[in-house]
Amino acid sequence: MLANMEWYRVFYFVAKSGNISKAAEELYLTQPAVSHSIKQLEKKLGGQLFFRTSKGVTLTAEGEVLFKYIVQAYHFMETGERKISEMQQLMAGEVKIGAGDTLSRHYLLPHLERFHHQFPAIKLQVTNRTTRETIALLKEGKIDFGIVHLPIEDKQLIVREGQRIQDCFVAGVRYRGIAEHPVSLSKLLEHPIILLEHGSSTRRYIDRYAEQQGHVLHPEIELGSVDLLVQFAQIGLGIACVVKDFITDELERGSLFEIQLEPPIPPRHIGLITLKDVPVSAAARHLMAMLP
Repeated sequence: MLANMEWYRVFYFVAKSGNISKAAEELYLTQPAVSHSIKQLEKKLGGQLFFRTSKGVTLTAEGEVLFKYIVQAYHFMETGERKISEMQQLMAGEVKIGAGDTLSRHYLLPHLERFHHQFPAIKLQVTNRTTRETIALLKEGKIDFGIVHLPIEDKQLIVREGQRIQDCFVAGVRYRGIAEHPVSLSKLLEHPIILLEHGSSTRRYIDRYAEQQGHVLHPEIELGSVDLLVQFAQIGLGIACVVKDFITDELERGSLFEIQLEPPIPPRHIGLITLKDVPVSAAARHLMAMLP
């Protein structure tokens, strides 16, 4: 078991200066306090570390061996301090993020590009998982923060409400006529519906909305990604539920048409989640601050 770390610190300064009084000055200690620490260390290690000379003190053979390792230890500590400083200044480090495919592509990616341009030395790792899986990764310590769909209730998490998003139903040219006037959900369900598979927070949110309108959704097609929902809707296979904020290009081009529901689906938010009582690195904090 290591002796008092302060004894090694005193030993290092005495060995480096070769003089007890000079070491005492550097350490802001009295000479008796320095001598006492050396004696305590010698007692602990069972051998003499210095012998006196007319000019001060010189290391014994045992002291030389110990000093070699203490110098290495100090260098490691200095390196550690420098690395921490670099991380605080965003000159080094790594950020691990958990987010679903859609949020990674449409929400995270533009800001990630800007962050990487500003801080190229920071390594970035993005793990694509569902909201539930992202929360699990966060609790296991495998990611620094997660990007998820809200709402979420979990006492272990700190949740920051981010960008507001709007879910909507869209269709291709084949169903363009339905988009000309607002329709009820019951009228919409007379047509084939395309939804995300069960298990995603988006699917749960839409199912809850339908239940509030007195309906249970039985989609014609269930898919694993929003990109596929868009493509299936564009070629006329049905009416898909997607996030309006992520399909602005398709709506502007006219390859998709939004169907106005009455009442509309309530808006929700993207959330940034971290674990309570677990500090977030400077790099992760900076990236999170860049996300709307």
